[in-house]
Amino acid sequence: MVGKQLLLTYLYLLVYILLSSGVILYNKWVLSPKYFNFPYPITLTMIHMGFSGAVAFFLIRVMKVVSPVKMTFEIYATCVIPISAFFAASLWFGNTAYLHISVAFIQMLKALMPVATFLVAVTCGTDKLRCDVFLNMLVVSVGVVVSSYGEIHFNVVGTLYQVTGIFAEALRLVLTQVLLQKKGLTLNPITSLYYIAPCSFVFLFVPWYLLEKPGMEVSQNQFHFWIFFSNAVCALALNFSIFLVIGRTGAVTIRVAGVLKDWILIALSTVIFPESIITGLNIIGYAIALSGVVLYNYLKIREGRASQPPEGIPERVKDLKTEKRSSDLFAASTGNTSNNGGKNVWNSSALDSNVDEEAPLIPSLRMSHLGRQLSGHTA
Repeated sequence: MVGKQLLLTYLYLLVYILLSSGVILYNKWVLSPKYFNFPYPITLTMIHMGFSGAVAFFLIRVMKVVSPVKMTFEIYATCVIPISAFFAASLWFGNTAYLHISVAFIQMLKALMPVATFLVAVTCGTDKLRCDVFLNMLVVSVGVVVSSYGEIHFNVVGTLYQVTGIFAEALRLVLTQVLLQKKGLTLNPITSLYYIAPCSFVFLFVPWYLLEKPGMEVSQNQFHFWIFFSNAVCALALNFSIFLVIGRTGAVTIRVAGVLKDWILIALSTVIFPESIITGLNIIGYAIALSGVVLYNYLKIREGRASQPPEGIPERVKDLKTEKRSSDLFAASTGNTSNNGGKNVWNSSALDSNVDEEAPLIPSLRMSHLGRQLSGHTA
């Protein structure tokens, strides 16, 4: 039995790594002018959002797999709408970067995710400026700068798009904690898609109408249904695979898998897209940044273990002692969980597979523990 469960865990990890890498490479192939030549990242993102929202609607309203939460207009206006806006922005800017820079360089830039989240959390007052974490972030930043300096095909526009997308994602993660968790809103992966994906679709409609619609009307690009359908299915499958992985592994395992996935993706991208060239400075810079990321993971794991209360402490006390800061919440397109009134809930931050989704850091120990409990009802 143990061997079977272990094998199933490794299978979930393999599926996560394959889907995560595959979605990024698929998006690059679709958007790149040198390959499928569909240079409309907002359109592609809207397809993802529309498909995810439609599947969630079908599961909730038709199949009744889960019940919708009691969503008031005040919560929707003050929580869902701003979070959806930053989510849409992160996807828009992140996908647009594929038009200008390589997949390998994008993965290297994504090492800035913990830096962005920490800076936003400190600015918003949800985290404190600590010397050890600040020095850690400095190491990551230096590594990314070195990697950027070694990029042969460095593109300012693409880099700005990617960095802007990273900070938009950081803002979304902080808002998720400040707005959703403070109000006690309980969302699982399906209800998250149900509420946030359609709202993100609406936010993307305005830039699409102004920036991409005129070009699409005069272009010769044809809409290949099966290409976009399979792309959207892969993106949705990644979202659910992350949920399953969280349910069966601990924080250390997922973090290692995320780092492994990034290196595999960088190597694969140079094979699939020969124009992507990795230099020695790229590798050195990314190794420096990754060392900072690994150290950050170690600090958070140690901090999480230190905050674990002894057995037998009432649940309410456990909740108070295991409260996390915003800088603990960013993930590789993963979600955030909380314990509300003794019920396990999922405040999703993984509504799409492209953002993140791809940060090499994953959820906190507390989240992984709750994920394992949730998987007992889903796996």
